[in-house]
Amino acid sequence: MNSSLEESRQYCQQLAKQTGKNFYYSFLTLPADMRRDMCVLYAFMRITDDIGDDESIHLAQRGRNLTAWKQSLQSALSGESVEHVIFPALLDIIERRQIPAEYLYDVIDGVSQDLEPHRFETWQELEQYCYHVAGAVGLCCIHIWGFEGDSVREPAVACGTAFQLTNILRDIGEDADRGRIYLPQEDLQRFGYTEDDIQNRVIDDRFRKLMQFEVERARDYYNQAEELFASLSKEGRPILRAMIRIYGGLLDRIEARNYDVYSSRVSLSKMKKWSIVARSFVRM
Repeated sequence: MNSSLEESRQYCQQLAKQTGKNFYYSFLTLPADMRRDMCVLYAFMRITDDIGDDESIHLAQRGRNLTAWKQSLQSALSGESVEHVIFPALLDIIERRQIPAEYLYDVIDGVSQDLEPHRFETWQELEQYCYHVAGAVGLCCIHIWGFEGDSVREPAVACGTAFQLTNILRDIGEDADRGRIYLPQEDLQRFGYTEDDIQNRVIDDRFRKLMQFEVERARDYYNQAEELFASLSKEGRPILRAMIRIYGGLLDRIEARNYDVYSSRVSLSKMKKWSIVARSFVRM
Protein backbone atom coordinates (compact mmCIF):
# COMPACT_ATOMS: atom_id res chain seq x y z
CA MET A 1 0.00 0.00 0.00
CA ASN A 2 1.38 3.39 -0.97
CA SER A 3 -0.48 5.49 1.61
CA SER A 4 0.54 5.75 5.23
CA LEU A 5 -1.98 5.19 8.02
CA GLU A 6 -2.06 8.91 8.78
CA GLU A 7 -2.61 9.85 5.13
CA SER A 8 -5.39 7.31 4.94
CA ARG A 9 -7.08 8.69 8.05
CA GLN A 10 -6.86 12.25 6.76
CA TYR A 11 -8.45 11.24 3.48
CA CYS A 12 -11.35 9.58 5.32
CA GLN A 13 -11.89 12.55 7.61
CA GLN A 14 -11.99 14.97 4.70
CA LEU A 15 -14.43 12.80 2.76
CA ALA A 16 -16.73 12.49 5.78
CA LYS A 17 -16.62 16.22 6.42
CA GLN A 18 -17.40 17.07 2.79
CA THR A 19 -20.16 14.55 2.13
CA GLY A 20 -21.35 13.23 5.50
CA LYS A 21 -24.00 15.91 6.21
CA ASN A 22 -26.29 14.33 8.83
CA PHE A 23 -23.69 11.80 9.91
CA TYR A 24 -20.74 14.13 10.38
CA TYR A 25 -22.59 16.35 12.85
CA SER A 26 -23.30 13.35 15.06
CA PHE A 27 -19.63 12.31 14.92
CA LEU A 28 -18.79 15.46 16.89
CA THR A 29 -20.32 13.91 20.02
CA LEU A 30 -17.58 11.24 20.10
CA PRO A 31 -14.13 11.22 21.67
CA ALA A 32 -11.40 11.99 19.13
CA ASP A 33 -10.37 8.37 18.51
CA MET A 34 -13.93 7.17 17.94
CA ARG A 35 -14.68 10.17 15.73
CA ARG A 36 -11.63 9.37 13.63
CA ASP A 37 -12.66 5.73 13.29
CA MET A 38 -16.23 6.66 12.36
CA CYS A 39 -14.88 8.82 9.55
CA VAL A 40 -13.02 5.77 8.24
CA LEU A 41 -16.14 3.60 8.37
CA TYR A 42 -18.19 6.34 6.73
CA ALA A 43 -15.60 6.69 3.95
CA PHE A 44 -15.83 2.99 3.12
CA MET A 45 -19.63 3.19 2.96
CA ARG A 46 -19.51 6.40 0.89
CA ILE A 47 -17.08 4.97 -1.65
CA THR A 48 -19.10 1.77 -1.95
CA ASP A 49 -22.32 3.71 -2.49
CA ASP A 50 -20.72 6.01 -5.05
CA ILE A 51 -19.40 3.07 -7.08
CA GLY A 52 -22.93 1.73 -7.38
CA ASP A 53 -24.62 5.09 -8.00
CA ASP A 54 -22.27 6.75 -10.50
CA GLU A 55 -24.67 7.25 -13.41
CA SER A 56 -21.87 8.53 -15.63
CA ILE A 57 -20.68 4.92 -15.83
CA HIS A 58 -22.56 2.20 -17.70
CA LEU A 59 -24.59 -0.10 -15.47
CA ALA A 60 -22.66 -3.24 -16.39
CA GLN A 61 -19.37 -1.49 -15.65
CA ARG A 62 -20.66 -0.37 -12.25
CA GLY A 63 -21.40 -4.01 -11.48
CA ARG A 64 -17.88 -4.97 -12.45
CA ASN A 65 -16.51 -2.10 -10.37
CA LEU A 66 -18.40 -3.28 -7.30
CA THR A 67 -17.10 -6.81 -7.83
CA ALA A 68 -13.57 -5.42 -8.10
CA TRP A 69 -14.11 -3.34 -4.94
CA LYS A 70 -15.22 -6.44 -3.05
CA GLN A 71 -12.18 -8.30 -4.33
CA SER A 72 -9.94 -5.42 -3.20
CA LEU A 73 -11.40 -5.72 0.29
CA GLN A 74 -10.79 -9.46 0.28
CA SER A 75 -7.20 -8.94 -0.91
CA ALA A 76 -6.51 -6.28 1.73
CA LEU A 77 -7.89 -8.50 4.48
CA SER A 78 -5.64 -11.30 3.21
CA GLY A 79 -2.58 -9.09 3.59
CA GLU A 80 -2.09 -8.31 -0.08
CA SER A 81 -1.12 -4.84 -1.29
CA VAL A 82 -4.11 -2.79 -2.44
CA GLU A 83 -3.67 0.68 -3.89
CA HIS A 84 -6.73 2.61 -2.69
CA VAL A 85 -5.88 5.18 -0.02
CA ILE A 86 -8.67 4.03 2.32
CA PHE A 87 -7.32 0.57 3.11
CA PRO A 88 -4.60 1.33 5.70
CA ALA A 89 -7.16 3.10 7.91
CA LEU A 90 -9.92 0.58 7.17
CA LEU A 91 -7.77 -2.42 8.07
CA ASP A 92 -6.69 -0.61 11.21
CA ILE A 93 -10.24 -0.16 12.53
CA ILE A 94 -11.30 -3.66 11.51
CA GLU A 95 -8.47 -5.09 13.62
CA ARG A 96 -8.63 -2.71 16.60
CA ARG A 97 -12.42 -2.57 16.83
CA GLN A 98 -12.86 -6.26 15.94
CA ILE A 99 -15.40 -5.49 13.20
CA PRO A 100 -16.52 -8.69 11.47
CA ALA A 101 -15.63 -8.41 7.77
CA GLU A 102 -18.93 -10.04 6.81
CA TYR A 103 -20.72 -6.78 7.67
CA LEU A 104 -18.66 -4.90 5.08
CA TYR A 105 -19.32 -7.55 2.46
CA ASP A 106 -23.04 -7.34 3.27
CA VAL A 107 -22.99 -3.60 2.53
CA ILE A 108 -21.35 -4.15 -0.87
CA ASP A 109 -23.96 -6.81 -1.67
CA GLY A 110 -26.72 -4.39 -0.68
CA VAL A 111 -25.43 -1.67 -2.99
CA SER A 112 -25.23 -4.25 -5.77
CA GLN A 113 -28.98 -4.81 -5.41
CA ASP A 114 -29.57 -1.25 -6.58
CA LEU A 115 -27.86 -1.70 -9.92
CA GLU A 116 -31.03 -2.96 -11.57
CA PRO A 117 -34.45 -1.34 -11.02
CA HIS A 118 -36.45 -3.70 -8.89
CA ARG A 119 -39.48 -3.84 -6.65
CA PHE A 120 -40.13 -5.19 -3.18
CA GLU A 121 -43.34 -7.17 -2.92
CA THR A 122 -43.47 -7.26 0.88
CA TRP A 123 -42.10 -5.40 3.87
CA GLN A 124 -40.01 -8.45 4.74
CA GLU A 125 -38.18 -8.14 1.41
CA LEU A 126 -37.53 -4.43 1.96
CA GLU A 127 -36.45 -5.09 5.53
CA GLN A 128 -33.81 -7.51 4.27
CA TYR A 129 -32.56 -4.88 1.85
CA CYS A 130 -32.43 -2.34 4.69
CA TYR A 131 -30.26 -4.75 6.66
CA HIS A 132 -27.68 -4.92 3.88
CA VAL A 133 -27.40 -1.16 3.26
CA ALA A 134 -27.99 0.14 6.79
CA GLY A 135 -28.42 -2.57 9.45
CA ALA A 136 -24.97 -3.98 8.72
CA VAL A 137 -23.61 -0.46 9.05
CA GLY A 138 -25.20 -0.21 12.48
CA LEU A 139 -23.47 -3.41 13.52
CA CYS A 140 -20.12 -1.94 12.42
CA CYS A 141 -20.83 1.25 14.36
CA ILE A 142 -21.43 -0.39 17.70
CA HIS A 143 -18.02 -2.06 17.49
CA ILE A 144 -16.51 1.43 17.30
CA TRP A 145 -18.74 2.90 19.99
CA GLY A 146 -18.21 0.01 22.40
CA PHE A 147 -20.85 -2.28 23.90
CA GLU A 148 -21.37 -5.03 26.44
CA GLY A 149 -23.55 -8.12 26.35
CA ASP A 150 -25.10 -10.23 23.62
CA SER A 151 -28.38 -8.36 23.09
CA VAL A 152 -27.16 -5.63 20.76
CA ARG A 153 -27.64 -7.15 17.31
CA GLU A 154 -31.41 -6.72 16.96
CA PRO A 155 -31.60 -3.10 18.18
CA ALA A 156 -28.53 -2.16 16.09
CA VAL A 157 -30.14 -3.58 12.97
CA ALA A 158 -33.44 -1.91 13.90
CA CYS A 159 -31.62 1.41 14.15
CA GLY A 160 -30.20 1.04 10.65
CA THR A 161 -33.61 0.02 9.35
CA ALA A 162 -35.20 3.12 10.89
CA PHE A 163 -32.63 5.40 9.26
CA GLN A 164 -32.95 3.71 5.86
CA LEU A 165 -36.75 3.80 5.90
CA THR A 166 -36.56 7.50 6.78
CA ASN A 167 -34.33 8.06 3.75
CA ILE A 168 -36.73 6.09 1.56
CA LEU A 169 -39.71 8.19 2.65
CA ARG A 170 -37.80 11.44 2.14
CA ASP A 171 -36.55 10.47 -1.32
CA ILE A 172 -39.60 8.78 -2.88
CA GLY A 173 -39.74 11.13 -5.87
CA GLU A 174 -35.99 11.27 -6.50
CA ASP A 175 -35.69 7.50 -6.34
CA ALA A 176 -38.61 7.02 -8.73
CA ASP A 177 -36.83 9.24 -11.27
CA ARG A 178 -33.99 6.71 -11.17
CA GLY A 179 -36.30 3.76 -11.63
CA ARG A 180 -36.29 2.79 -7.96
CA ILE A 181 -39.48 2.35 -5.97
CA TYR A 182 -38.69 1.00 -2.54
CA LEU A 183 -42.10 1.09 -0.88
CA PRO A 184 -43.48 -2.46 -0.75
CA GLN A 185 -46.01 -3.28 -3.43
CA GLU A 186 -48.32 -4.68 -0.76
CA ASP A 187 -48.39 -1.28 0.94
CA LEU A 188 -49.12 0.59 -2.29
CA GLN A 189 -51.97 -1.81 -3.01
CA ARG A 190 -53.30 -1.52 0.54
CA PHE A 191 -53.82 2.22 0.13
CA GLY A 192 -54.69 2.19 -3.58
CA TYR A 193 -51.66 4.29 -4.50
CA THR A 194 -49.84 3.41 -7.72
CA GLU A 195 -46.40 3.77 -9.24
CA ASP A 196 -47.90 6.15 -11.78
CA ASP A 197 -49.10 8.28 -8.87
CA ILE A 198 -45.52 8.40 -7.59
CA GLN A 199 -44.20 9.40 -11.00
CA ASN A 200 -46.87 12.12 -11.25
CA ARG A 201 -46.20 13.35 -7.68
CA VAL A 202 -49.83 12.88 -6.61
CA ILE A 203 -50.53 14.02 -3.04
CA ASP A 204 -54.01 13.06 -1.84
CA ASP A 205 -55.66 11.17 1.01
CA ARG A 206 -54.34 7.85 -0.32
CA PHE A 207 -50.79 9.14 -0.26
CA ARG A 208 -51.08 10.72 3.17
CA LYS A 209 -52.50 7.54 4.68
CA LEU A 210 -49.71 5.52 3.05
CA MET A 211 -47.07 7.90 4.39
CA GLN A 212 -48.61 7.96 7.85
CA PHE A 213 -48.48 4.16 7.89
CA GLU A 214 -44.82 4.12 6.85
CA VAL A 215 -43.83 6.88 9.30
CA GLU A 216 -45.42 4.94 12.14
CA ARG A 217 -43.51 1.83 11.02
CA ALA A 218 -40.25 3.81 11.07
CA ARG A 219 -41.00 5.13 14.55
CA ASP A 220 -41.51 1.57 15.76
CA TYR A 221 -37.99 0.75 14.61
CA TYR A 222 -36.65 3.87 16.32
CA ASN A 223 -38.29 2.63 19.52
CA GLN A 224 -36.57 -0.74 19.11
CA ALA A 225 -33.26 1.07 18.59
CA GLU A 226 -33.65 2.73 22.01
CA GLU A 227 -32.80 -0.63 23.57
CA LEU A 228 -29.21 -0.08 22.43
CA PHE A 229 -28.56 2.54 25.09
CA ALA A 230 -28.47 -0.02 27.88
CA SER A 231 -25.62 -1.91 26.19
CA LEU A 232 -23.54 0.91 24.69
CA SER A 233 -20.52 2.46 26.35
CA LYS A 234 -21.07 5.89 27.87
CA GLU A 235 -18.92 7.35 25.07
CA GLY A 236 -21.14 5.81 22.41
CA ARG A 237 -24.51 6.91 23.77
CA PRO A 238 -24.41 10.59 22.72
CA ILE A 239 -23.86 9.78 19.03
CA LEU A 240 -26.73 7.31 19.00
CA ARG A 241 -28.97 9.91 20.63
CA ALA A 242 -27.88 12.56 18.12
CA MET A 243 -28.42 10.29 15.11
CA ILE A 244 -31.85 9.21 16.31
CA ARG A 245 -32.84 12.83 16.87
CA ILE A 246 -31.51 14.01 13.51
CA TYR A 247 -33.18 11.26 11.51
CA GLY A 248 -36.27 11.28 13.70
CA GLY A 249 -36.34 15.02 13.09
CA LEU A 250 -36.68 14.32 9.37
CA LEU A 251 -39.80 12.29 10.13
CA ASP A 252 -41.14 15.19 12.19
CA ARG A 253 -40.49 17.52 9.27
CA ILE A 254 -42.25 15.17 6.85
CA GLU A 255 -45.30 15.13 9.13
CA ALA A 256 -45.21 18.90 9.55
CA ARG A 257 -45.35 19.27 5.75
CA ASN A 258 -48.44 17.06 5.68
CA TYR A 259 -46.30 14.37 4.01
CA ASP A 260 -45.33 16.51 1.00
CA VAL A 261 -41.95 15.00 0.11
CA TYR A 262 -42.29 15.88 -3.56
CA SER A 263 -42.12 19.67 -3.79
CA SER A 264 -38.68 20.04 -2.15
CA ARG A 265 -36.18 17.93 -0.26
CA VAL A 266 -36.88 17.50 3.44
CA SER A 267 -33.90 18.48 5.57
CA LEU A 268 -32.83 20.02 8.87
CA SER A 269 -30.91 23.26 9.06
CA LYS A 270 -27.29 23.33 10.23
CA MET A 271 -28.39 25.25 13.32
CA LYS A 272 -30.94 22.54 14.12
CA LYS A 273 -28.31 19.81 13.74
CA TRP A 274 -25.85 21.67 15.97
CA SER A 275 -28.60 22.10 18.56
CA ILE A 276 -29.37 18.37 18.47
CA VAL A 277 -25.69 17.48 18.85
CA ALA A 278 -25.29 19.85 21.81
CA ARG A 279 -28.42 18.61 23.59
CA SER A 280 -27.51 14.97 22.99
CA PHE A 281 -24.02 15.47 24.43
CA VAL A 282 -25.28 17.29 27.52
CA ARG A 283 -28.12 14.86 28.18
CA MET A 284 -26.06 11.69 27.84
